[in-house]
Amino acid sequence: MTQLDEPDSGGAQFNDTTRDRLPGGDITMTDTLSIDVSEWIDRHRVAPFQAAIVVLCFLIVAIDGFDTASIGFIAPVIRAEWGLSPAQLAPVFGAGLAGLMAGALVFGPFGDRFGRKRLLLACVACFGIASAASASAGGLTELIAWRFVTGLGLGGAMPNAITLTSEYCPARRRSLLVTTMFCGFTIGSALGGLAAAALIEHHGWRAVLVVGGAAPLLLLPVLAWRLPESVRYMVNRHAPSARIAAMLGRIAPDPRLANASFTAPAGKPAGSPLGRLFGPDLLRGTLLLWLTFFMSLLVIYLLSSWLPTLLRTTGATLRTAAHVTAMFQVGGTLGAIVLGWLMDRFDPHRVLACSYAAAGVFVAAIGVVAASPWGAALAVFAAGFCVSGSQVGANALSAAFYPTECRTTGVSWANGIGRGGSVVGSMAGGAMLAMGVPLSTAFGVVAAPCVIAAIAVLALGAVRAGAARVPAAKTMAGERA
Repeated sequence: MTQLDEPDSGGAQFNDTTRDRLPGGDITMTDTLSIDVSEWIDRHRVAPFQAAIVVLCFLIVAIDGFDTASIGFIAPVIRAEWGLSPAQLAPVFGAGLAGLMAGALVFGPFGDRFGRKRLLLACVACFGIASAASASAGGLTELIAWRFVTGLGLGGAMPNAITLTSEYCPARRRSLLVTTMFCGFTIGSALGGLAAAALIEHHGWRAVLVVGGAAPLLLLPVLAWRLPESVRYMVNRHAPSARIAAMLGRIAPDPRLANASFTAPAGKPAGSPLGRLFGPDLLRGTLLLWLTFFMSLLVIYLLSSWLPTLLRTTGATLRTAAHVTAMFQVGGTLGAIVLGWLMDRFDPHRVLACSYAAAGVFVAAIGVVAASPWGAALAVFAAGFCVSGSQVGANALSAAFYPTECRTTGVSWANGIGRGGSVVGSMAGGAMLAMGVPLSTAFGVVAAPCVIAAIAVLALGAVRAGAARVPAAKTMAGERA
């Protein structure tokens, strides 16, 4: 027998289905409990089960970061070996980013239809095989094709990893845990730069791609064994109650789960998850998120792809350029954690807007101090802290903005549109090199998208605040009536 007023009930909502009640508010074991799974997660502490989900998704995103950074370091070697100009080399970057964009737009939303876990497994297998195959490329066309396929898998995996992590995190810790998970990207990028320099020196550029392909394939069986499906998705898809109870029991064991029914927050019905993004309640926020992601990822991928090459124009050695560029990812890792912590305690839109604005200042500063290794390292670290950390926070913001029935689609399309900015950024870096634009001018231009992202995030906050006031006003009007 269970007390109705028992503390730490996980937010469970109790609905009696029998008339047999005992003194003191007890209910019999034949009663059915209706439990909101979101409230259950929100009311309990983060369990080892949830921490394991964060770690596994962290590893998936880390491989994406490794791939993103490593291609920037192998590019100069490929250029020298194959006798390519910067303009000829740019499509290698563009193909991978175009694949990321297509994967996010096309495959990412399948997570709302087939489940987050299934899509993650398929996408991890895809980019693992394609990355390993890239190492065997015998020419530019073949390498471009394999980079595109690698991007398809990576593009579909990331939004599903973000969504799955978000849906298992309690609201009071969600921003911090999602940004911590996404630190995998910045840490993977830093390791990609450091590992690429060592691997290229001893084994050649193809070894970097072999490592990038082997890592996800080795991780795949672990994901199949330990990664759960989203419990909110399971409720919306009417999965057996026993499966849902087993998932919630791993968060907080409770004998009442065996006899419970389960619900999830209901969203507005729509013909498709994609159509839901363009509904009147989500359209403005969706467009502002797209603008934020486009500008943010334009800057991040331009710097990740071309910063080593740009630094080499100042006379820096390959090792120095690698170490300075790695500071961008180190700063991004620290920035993601700090900003995630701040987003859980203050208005997340204002936190990110301030960070994006500061990013513009530090990106412009890189061009001024690029000739000094220490000065460049500090400026790159600060820029990474702000822009890369803010992008991680924007992912947490997008996951919180969309309801369950279209969350993966919303996050996927935000990332997909953002990958369009990645393509523009990667191409712009090559164009500025080919045109011989001075570094101070080039980095000044790159700072502008950071300011635009800051304005977009502030506008998103205003939209969400206005949307929150509408239901409250309706409730007050109803009470007066």
